[in-house]
Amino acid sequence: MTIKAIIFDVDGTLADTEDAHRIAFNKAFAENRLPWNWDVALYDRLLKVTGGKERIKHYVESCLPDFPRPVDYDGFVKHLHVVKTGHYTAMLRDGLIPLRPGIRQLIGDAHKAGIKLAIATTTSPENVAALLEVGLGKDWEKHFDAIGCGDIVPQKKPAPDIYNWVLNQLKLAPQDCIALEDSNNGLRSALAAGIKTYVTTNPYTHRQDFADAAAVFDDLGDLANFYKVTGLRI
Repeated sequence: MTIKAIIFDVDGTLADTEDAHRIAFNKAFAENRLPWNWDVALYDRLLKVTGGKERIKHYVESCLPDFPRPVDYDGFVKHLHVVKTGHYTAMLRDGLIPLRPGIRQLIGDAHKAGIKLAIATTTSPENVAALLEVGLGKDWEKHFDAIGCGDIVPQKKPAPDIYNWVLNQLKLAPQDCIALEDSNNGLRSALAAGIKTYVTTNPYTHRQDFADAAAVFDDLGDLANFYKVTGLRI
C-alpha cells in the first residue's frame, strides 16, 4: 500500500528537546522561588507522564506529598507551565535546539513527493511553533496538512486521541499513514490508532520497550535506508 501521509511526534522526534524542557522547568521553579530541581535521572522518570502540566502535578503528588497546595492549584500549575514555556521558547529563538539529523530533508522530500505531513504531539502550540519556525522558517505551517498539539483532545498519549484527531483532519485511514515517534507512550498512542509506527530513539528513550515498532532507528541521518525500510516512494 502506498503511504499517503507521515505523522510526526515533536519532542525527541523532530528535535532533541527533552533536556531543554528540563532546564526550562527548573528555571520556572527558581523564578517562582520553589526549591525544586529536576535532575536528569528524575526527569527521565517523569517523562513517563505526557504533558508538562500533568508532569508537574505528578511530581507534586508522587514526590512532595507534604507540599501545601495553593487554593487555585490548577492555576498555580498552569502559571508554572506558562513561565516554563517562556524559558523554553527563548532557548529555541537562540538556536539552541536544532532539528535532528535528516528531519529537514525528510520534510522537504516528502512534500515534493506529494506525501502529506502532519503533527501529533502533546506539547503546546507555542512550543511547536517556536521550534519549527526556527527549524523550517516562518512559513513552516505550509508543510503540514494537520497540526495536532496541546490540549485539543481530552486524553494525552498513550491514549490514541491525538492521532485519531489528526487522521480525521487528514481524511485518511490509519493504513494510509505511518507515524514517527521517539517514546513508548508515543508508540502505544499511534498503534492504538491503528497506525504503523517507526521509532527514532534519543538519550531519554533509548532503553524503552519498542518491540511493537515497525523498526527502530538511532536517528534519520541515513534517509536512503529509512526510505527503503519504510517503503516510502521518495
